[in-house]
Amino acid sequence: MSRQFEGRTVFITGAGGGIGRAAALAFAQEGAKVAATDYNGEWAEETARLITEAGGEAYGARLDVTDRAAVDAAVDAVVERWGRLDCAFNNAGVTREDTRSPWGDPEAYAATFAVNCDGVMYCIAAEARHMAKAKRGAIVNTSSIAGMSGSGGAAYCGSKHAVIGFTQSAALRFASDNVRVNAVCPGAITTPMTDAVNQDPRAAAFVAQMHPLGRMGEAREVADAVLFLCSDKASFITGHPLAVDGGFLAR
Repeated sequence: MSRQFEGRTVFITGAGGGIGRAAALAFAQEGAKVAATDYNGEWAEETARLITEAGGEAYGARLDVTDRAAVDAAVDAVVERWGRLDCAFNNAGVTREDTRSPWGDPEAYAATFAVNCDGVMYCIAAEARHMAKAKRGAIVNTSSIAGMSGSGGAAYCGSKHAVIGFTQSAALRFASDNVRVNAVCPGAITTPMTDAVNQDPRAAAFVAQMHPLGRMGEAREVADAVLFLCSDKASFITGHPLAVDGGFLAR
């Protein structure tokens, strides 16, 4: 381990499982202090427990990212506790559509955009407020291959395109403050969200063959990309949507 984040702090949403938990554990392994938040507070606390049992420093807390005041308070709590905010991974996201959903379903649209768009915007604003003052920081947002193509339902696809727009707008706005803002765009990743696919061999084989590498990705593979974008090795990268997709978008 290089311990490249020794002495630094990171704030993560959607840290209760999947990609968010993988990123929290990876940051901790590299020396970061981790604030793990999730809509399910028990899951967030479990992530923090895994970190502390491994010798790291972390705490878990429930957070509804659609509540702007709660987001502001959660980000402020990191700075109050550790005196700084170096990195943030805005990973909380939902999908409310499936193959049976009508295109443009208003209820799915509203529920999806509330988390995937409003939540990301609130988080960026709260994080950048502290980072700009300190003249340092790195933010990564979770988009999707659906944000770089037409894949998925209207609400999910539209919301993930919006995340890339937020990312690029914030990257330009805060560049002069030495705050970098990027996004990761995962393909199909083995997480609790894709359990239903993995439990059906035919569905799993179909999803796997969509990726030229011939398989679904692992949560840790996306986490590695997040750590890279937050690291000093990515010091000249901002406003970039990084596909972690097994070649899906190259087809």
